[in-house]
Amino acid sequence: MRVLVAGATGAMGKQLVPRLVDAGHEVFAMIRSESDKARASQLGAVPVIADALDRAQVEAAVRQAAPEVIVHQLTAIGHIDTRHFERSFAATDRLRIEGTDNLLAAARAAGVRRFVAQSNGAFTYTRTGGPVKTEQDPLDRSPVSQMASMIAAIEHLEKAVLGAAWTEGIVLRYGAFYGPGTSMAPGSEQFEMIRKRKFPVVGDGGGVWSFVHIADAAEATVAAVENGDRGVYNIVDDDPAPVAEWLPELAAMLGAKKPMRVPRFIGRLAAGQAGVVLMTELRGASNAKAKRELGWHPAHPTWRQGLQVSQPR
Repeated sequence: MRVLVAGATGAMGKQLVPRLVDAGHEVFAMIRSESDKARASQLGAVPVIADALDRAQVEAAVRQAAPEVIVHQLTAIGHIDTRHFERSFAATDRLRIEGTDNLLAAARAAGVRRFVAQSNGAFTYTRTGGPVKTEQDPLDRSPVSQMASMIAAIEHLEKAVLGAAWTEGIVLRYGAFYGPGTSMAPGSEQFEMIRKRKFPVVGDGGGVWSFVHIADAAEATVAAVENGDRGVYNIVDDDPAPVAEWLPELAAMLGAKKPMRVPRFIGRLAAGQAGVVLMTELRGASNAKAKRELGWHPAHPTWRQGLQVSQPR
């Protein structure tokens, strides 16, 4: 199939594009500038230039590629400051709103038959009820103020993609990425903070995280491109775990001392209300639907195995 990947040179794109090429697809990479052409070509894709926030440019790029499938992986997430969570996600929120609308408009004009979009299943589910959520559970209806705009952008993306009756809209709610090119990789700022005991457990550390290795997420995306049906899929590993469990284990893997523990009010001062939510109130996600319907099984079924593998030997 002809597949256009928007966001082809990011951490996910670098894993996804070569897999799509190896699977026999003709892949086009939507990039912002001439300087990105070489990177897209090295991944095996044909570059097409467009600013995702410029509808005319996006429509021209989609006409040029004439894809059967569009994969929307547009993000602009750098360092996340939990005290100013909304600032950290502002550029990505815009891509998930305006960028999504532009891609969908271009896709409709070009007759694209399948549209696969990146969503977030790591930080977005309702914080009530059981510790592990399925695709049927709602997103957070009463987020703390710093996280409200991020969740609103996710809701916009999902409603737009799933509501596009003229195409097969597929939403992939990825867990927290780790592995090459992510914020959880050897040498990353986050790992260094854990190594230096600057990443404490807040409160009871009861927030449940669902992780996914970036390579496993890319494999699931290929499966969605080839076999997915309209709907939402959680793309996470088999092992949702509370912060009080995974953070000390990761510290041990890094050769660091056990993380310090601080009460919620101290955590709120240091990391903001969003940081407290991430540490104490998150819910994990189930991957049963993706396994059942996509035939996908993560090569790294638990973060314990995946993070051990990702450490320097």
